[in-house]
Amino acid sequence: MKVTIVGAGAVGASCAEYVAIKNFASEVVLLDIKEGYAEGKAMDLMQTATLNGFDTKITGSTNDYSKTANSDIAVITSGIPRKPGMTREELIGINAGIVKEVSANLIKHSPNVTLIVVSNPMDTMTYLVHKTTGLPKNKIIGMGGALDSARFKYRLSEALECPPSDVDGMVIGGHSDTGMVPLTRLATRNSVPVTAFLSEDRLNQVSEDTKVGGATLTKLLGTSAWYAPGAAVSGLVQAIACDQKKMFPCSALLEGEYGLNDLCIGVPAILGKDGLEKIVELQLDDAEKAKMKESAEGVKKTNGLLDV
Repeated sequence: MKVTIVGAGAVGASCAEYVAIKNFASEVVLLDIKEGYAEGKAMDLMQTATLNGFDTKITGSTNDYSKTANSDIAVITSGIPRKPGMTREELIGINAGIVKEVSANLIKHSPNVTLIVVSNPMDTMTYLVHKTTGLPKNKIIGMGGALDSARFKYRLSEALECPPSDVDGMVIGGHSDTGMVPLTRLATRNSVPVTAFLSEDRLNQVSEDTKVGGATLTKLLGTSAWYAPGAAVSGLVQAIACDQKKMFPCSALLEGEYGLNDLCIGVPAILGKDGLEKIVELQLDDAEKAKMKESAEGVKKTNGLLDV
């Protein structure tokens, strides 16, 4: 099992570290355009192998896509990160060109690869890959919902004053500060609805804190977060690599599901060896349907800025 991660910055390097520590991949290739950067990150990570007990081989390359040949899964983190005050949508002009070039180069050397898109605005970048690569729809996945849901569960556990492992919940919709749809109605603490523990006002606060989770960290850190995004990507990679059939909310191309067409947006999906193997359609209530529709309109508006 060979995994390529394009972009050896904070998110890419964190993803590589988590994949290696889980020890399910034989090889991880880090690739970056900055001379020596990916090689340095790979060497630093390999020097943790005996300390962290993994045998995954991590190598680095400066923009040599031949080193990525025959990758089973490739993660695209390339592009500029958010700065304080920036929306994900403001990154579209620069990142679209980068993602288009990166995906073409990856497919040239690994025609059967499954692509996981992390670059922002993520739903629109995932849609761009669908429109420009010709890969089957199950082979293109956007990482957004997995991260948003992790942030949702963190906020729920904080509100409930309980261990995070007690909590289950999901965020669907667009990966943006306004597009996320945290499903508070369906969230549970050990199978008990969280509505049994938390007031409507407190749940609304949890939702709002979840939606600005990335912006909150960008303001604190001065750049985009990396630990949770890296961990979220590694979860998707492992589900595919190990054929786990796990359900993650992720950005998928919709063709009628949820009453939506011709866009990528966060929905629950089963991930396995064939990539995105099945989209799960939830029974949403009227309020959730309205939020999902509004989110989709926002994603389509951003998609309209693409030159495809």
